[in-house]
Amino acid sequence: MPTRIRILVACFVALSALGAQNRAPTPGRTSGETPPPGAPQVSVTVNEVIVPVTVTDEKNRFVTNLEEKDFEIYDEGKRQRITYFTRERNQPVVVGFLLDLSNSSRLHWKTYQEAAQELVLALLPGEKKYSGYLIGYSTEAELLVNTTTDPTKITEKIQKLKPSGGAALFDSIYMACTKRSLVQGEPIEPRRVLIIIGDGHDNASKKSLEEVLELAQRNLVTIYGVSTVAFGFNSEGEKILERLAEETGGRVLYPLQGLYKDVSGYLSTPSDEGNYALKVGTGGYASEIASGIFRSVAAASGEIMTQYILRYVPNVDDTGKLFRTIEVKVPSLPGVKVRARKGYYPAAP
Repeated sequence: MPTRIRILVACFVALSALGAQNRAPTPGRTSGETPPPGAPQVSVTVNEVIVPVTVTDEKNRFVTNLEEKDFEIYDEGKRQRITYFTRERNQPVVVGFLLDLSNSSRLHWKTYQEAAQELVLALLPGEKKYSGYLIGYSTEAELLVNTTTDPTKITEKIQKLKPSGGAALFDSIYMACTKRSLVQGEPIEPRRVLIIIGDGHDNASKKSLEEVLELAQRNLVTIYGVSTVAFGFNSEGEKILERLAEETGGRVLYPLQGLYKDVSGYLSTPSDEGNYALKVGTGGYASEIASGIFRSVAAASGEIMTQYILRYVPNVDDTGKLFRTIEVKVPSLPGVKVRARKGYYPAAP
């Protein structure tokens, strides 16, 4: 067969095959016919919901011996089947330390520095599965130390900081969720945690509370607060800290609020700086502050490292809700406190 004829035959065969391929039914389209065996099928991806859970008893001690059968999880009030469960301690985690550098932190600045450094050393032991970063916020939020496994980079930076200006807390949360080096596997493994060391007030952010709360929930971020509000004082930001923590499955610790709980008649000693049995500037006062910080650091690090992880594929009717509620229960232990995020967004923004 002449070369020209062989080329024409080959072209005709190729064009015929291409035409047959173009006429083949597109996967996913309804043709009214049963597809033949081996035909490609359309797969539908269902988002799995991941819920870190902390359980503590009446004395605030961690309950660490629960099994999958002890938990019940509800999505929009409907019980779900747990598809994955783990209670492994010391799970990989990425911790963002958000430090309040506003003028409101001047009074006890040295105390806040110590608390922040203790937290960093407790949560970043130098192993690869534990990493963290530092964001300072005053009039603007600034990424001071990017994601690292070396705690000294963060503690040394904290030691050099000084407070001034306003407070852009919400912008710092936004930065933590969007503008830093991510770790492979984040936010599922390792998990994402933010620790806000401040009084919760915000007077300088471009972002709003609702915006950053939704962003945190979408990114599976658990938020903790270490309040810098001193004993006898109140801050409007406390409600903000409480909401950020409760809706994402964390909690707020108050290391400076319980200094006098074990002191009998602490209001019976009048003085110019206040009716305090533990005088500001004395060794007893400093010791109580140190103890308060130690207890809070131990509680925060213990809770972050000691969580159950539950997963499930939602089996609920499509209610059209933008945000779906979650409730986790431990029926066999009615006196325990169960902390988990309040809900999730089923669709992408």
